[in-house]
Amino acid sequence: MTASTNEALAIVTGAPGWLGTRLVQTLAGGLPGVPGLDAPNPERPIRALALPGQDVSDLKDVSENLTIIEGDLTNAASLAPLFKDAEGATLFHCAGVIHPTRGVKQFFEVNVEGTRNVIDAAEAAGVRRVVHVSSNSPIGCNPSRDVLFDENSPYNPYMNYGKSKKQGEDVVAEATARGKVETVVIRPPWFYGVGQPPRQSLFFTMIKEGKGPIVGDGNAPRSMAYVDNICQGLMLCEKVDAAKGNTYWIADRRAYTMNEIMDTVEGLLENEFSFTVAHKRMRLPGIASDVALVIDKIIQGAGLYHQKFHVLSEMNKTIACTIEKAERELGYDPKVDLEEGMRRSLRWVIDRGVEI
Repeated sequence: MTASTNEALAIVTGAPGWLGTRLVQTLAGGLPGVPGLDAPNPERPIRALALPGQDVSDLKDVSENLTIIEGDLTNAASLAPLFKDAEGATLFHCAGVIHPTRGVKQFFEVNVEGTRNVIDAAEAAGVRRVVHVSSNSPIGCNPSRDVLFDENSPYNPYMNYGKSKKQGEDVVAEATARGKVETVVIRPPWFYGVGQPPRQSLFFTMIKEGKGPIVGDGNAPRSMAYVDNICQGLMLCEKVDAAKGNTYWIADRRAYTMNEIMDTVEGLLENEFSFTVAHKRMRLPGIASDVALVIDKIIQGAGLYHQKFHVLSEMNKTIACTIEKAERELGYDPKVDLEEGMRRSLRWVIDRGVEI
């Protein structure tokens, strides 16, 4: 692969969020086991954007060259310090709203207008490349279990989150056409791993207690992405010259089924972490997801949002992709699979004293 040697300033939005924090850690500390990305780079200057008042304790000891700057994507003027003297920098735009707290309008305020604000600021500052984190949701759900999404799959946004992330990709495409900054888009699906939010820890608890939901037969393929695999993809999108102007699916090497996901977590809890597990599942007919989808549409149509109905609406769906383009053009080589990723996730949760 042809790679740039530019090791200029890295700007990260979305920290102290889950992915943003992990990316800051890997930019400074390297990715063990990934040739070309494994060496620590503690001298590289990094700026991370944090909302005012957010807990940034997980970032403070990452690197002496990390600067945490308070600002808000929805307030363009607040981004000025983030992009001061940023010519030649790389912007990793990881920030976004997945589960809003202020109704569906928050999707568009952050995922669309926030993206517009940050890209406008990057262009004005002379940033070299923007690597934008999108989602599987602009492409929606697979038409059947044996069809995998690739980068040529048509847009079919799933609900308002998918619409907002599709419009975010449109904003990036507009910047690509202007030609003032190089752009790359990645589409990670459901991701997991160290640094996970409470909703992921609750998933472990539900599996331990026999309440993990299986909707339908539990065999619909779901692509997932361990956070370090996503960070590898992000870092390659910065370094590989040919990535400019392209979009890539970034995920684990293969899709998993919900049965496999829950069996894997249950086995790790019992055999490696000595938890007593119930060996049960909360089994629901496939129509449960269909009903949840109708309710979700009604709720979101009123401008509101309910996380549990939204998640349930997806649980009988196939959402799966191929990573062949990223492997071929970026040299992407995801090192962490489901079992090892869940092992690391569980260890991280337990070491932090989170009750499962």
